[in-house]
Amino acid sequence: MTASVESEGSETLEAREPGKPPSRGRGSRAVVLGAIAALGVVFGDIGTSPLYALKTVFTLDGGAVRPNESDVYGVISLMFWSITIIVSIKYLAILMRADNDGEGGVMALAALAQRLYAKTAGKAGILLVIGIVGVSLFYGDSIITPAISVLSAVEGLDVSLPAITHLVIPIAVVILVGLFAVQRFGTGKVGRLFGPIMVLWFIVLGLAGLLMVIQYPAVLLGLSPSYAVVFIVAHPAISFIAMGAVVLVITGAEALYADMGHFGRSPIRRAWFALVFPALILNYLGQAALVLHNPAATANPFFLLFPDWARLPMVVLATAATVIASQAVISGAFSLTRQAVQLGLLPPLTIRQTSEREGGQIYLPAVNALLFIGVIVVMLAFRSSDRLATAYGVSVTGALVVDTVLLLLVARPLWHWRPWKLVVAAVVFGGLELTFLAGNLSKVINGGWVPLLIAAAVIVVMTTWRRGRQLVLEDRLKKEGSLSQFIDDVRSQKLPRVSGIAIFPHPNKESTPLALRANVKHNHVLHEHVIIVSVTIARVPHVPLSEAFTYDDLGYFDDGIEHLSIRFGFSDRPDLPRALRAACHAHVLPLEAGAFKHASYFISRGTIRTTGAKKMARWRRSLFVALAHNAADPAARFALPPLRTVTMGSDVEI
Repeated sequence: MTASVESEGSETLEAREPGKPPSRGRGSRAVVLGAIAALGVVFGDIGTSPLYALKTVFTLDGGAVRPNESDVYGVISLMFWSITIIVSIKYLAILMRADNDGEGGVMALAALAQRLYAKTAGKAGILLVIGIVGVSLFYGDSIITPAISVLSAVEGLDVSLPAITHLVIPIAVVILVGLFAVQRFGTGKVGRLFGPIMVLWFIVLGLAGLLMVIQYPAVLLGLSPSYAVVFIVAHPAISFIAMGAVVLVITGAEALYADMGHFGRSPIRRAWFALVFPALILNYLGQAALVLHNPAATANPFFLLFPDWARLPMVVLATAATVIASQAVISGAFSLTRQAVQLGLLPPLTIRQTSEREGGQIYLPAVNALLFIGVIVVMLAFRSSDRLATAYGVSVTGALVVDTVLLLLVARPLWHWRPWKLVVAAVVFGGLELTFLAGNLSKVINGGWVPLLIAAAVIVVMTTWRRGRQLVLEDRLKKEGSLSQFIDDVRSQKLPRVSGIAIFPHPNKESTPLALRANVKHNHVLHEHVIIVSVTIARVPHVPLSEAFTYDDLGYFDDGIEHLSIRFGFSDRPDLPRALRAACHAHVLPLEAGAFKHASYFISRGTIRTTGAKKMARWRRSLFVALAHNAADPAARFALPPLRTVTMGSDVEI
């Protein structure tokens, strides 16, 4: 007999445990505070692009773009319309509506697409591959962004204090060590700390640009799209080169989408249109006006925009802002990694919840450490923001293109877009982003190979783990045997029963948990209540309580052996004890919630051994074994009490 829980409302296991009062809705004050916190995490990356974007345009290919009126107006027009089309329209206005139950990012979008095309044969695998490519490119961005952002800020010392420019690299290293060290405190606390700094940053950006625009108002002509068209038509080769640097103004667009689960859609949109967008545009216009009237300013138009007395304070403020820029991609990497783990694309990792209220605010120690090592290595290898800029655009533009492909796939079934809308979106978004990508592919040999190498490594790890996991499950199924047959055998043996509850986490109810089979074989005893628990991860971030549980007495209501299926969202923390108590409160399990206070948990876990079978390349088998050995302890992953958890089982082979 099976039964599903029925519960009022649409609460989730992550939202609250049954028996506790539901949380109250957010007021306008909370939204404002959320917008400020979002400023401290989400917009750091795109908000610090003025430090190096225009400067990079004029240093590409030996100065192919000249500081004259037609080139400057053309570049500013490209920048303005790139930000407007890609960030304001594509991400803020459209893609954020394609959230997966509040979660954003390429993995959430790919999971949403898989759900929408679940009945279409063959598409699920393709969509998964697209998602893997997208998240892999994002990891490349996550490593390069902190390096280029912090370096570009500290390099302001070249302008304000030339005598200590030899300390740029050591200072940058110290700053990055501090940034990665504070990640354990959580993005919410980091956001509240950084938010006011970013408010000041964007106000200063806007004012500095506005003062220059007031002096030279003709630069506003650059906002017209006609100048971009004229620039491209008149100088096709030069404009193609320029596009490789113009893309730097939209770095961070994917990060702000991935961070949506941390802060929500509304705070991010409000912060963008009220402060970030106007401040960025004013600053780019101010830099353009400065370059037009002082061509030598192309050496560093951002810092030269300020008077001498303000440059050193701006180095300090810019350094703080670039630390925050790094936070945007780090927190985005945490979100995407958890989603990948829950979808079975990465081995289980230790995930620490850093907020009691916000399920999206998490810290992954292993990812934090790997990102830190990668950032330091990249920075020490390239040693300047100019050289890093050549490696930057490939991962950014690749991630943009992947998001557009997924957007086009979900738009028709999700919003019922007509074909002409899909064509317009493909031409406008896809055309612009493919141009960016083509412009950056020309830089592969000069450093663009770095993010591609990082992405390739992530793809290998994800596909290897997924394939190896399938092989392990196949071998385990052979050794586990039929659960129904096992129950019949146990009933015929009339084994002694001891008091208490024994819980066996297990992927299904068809086969027998190895730990249960080993316990009966070696101890010749069963607990009074045996509950086999199958945890599945849904392709939505959060599962309503009404859909979370399915109970089965496995054919006999009097033998004390039961099965419970628990569905978690891929952004939920799979806290097993909490979920079991919730099942009791919801009257799914015929037990009192307090009975689990002394329950024992038995984990089926065996040593993985490689064989000579040709199911997988030898090097991939070795990689899978290494990944499995370094995976998080299942007891920690399911939040099991260490003193009441036992690991049992047998070897499995691949």
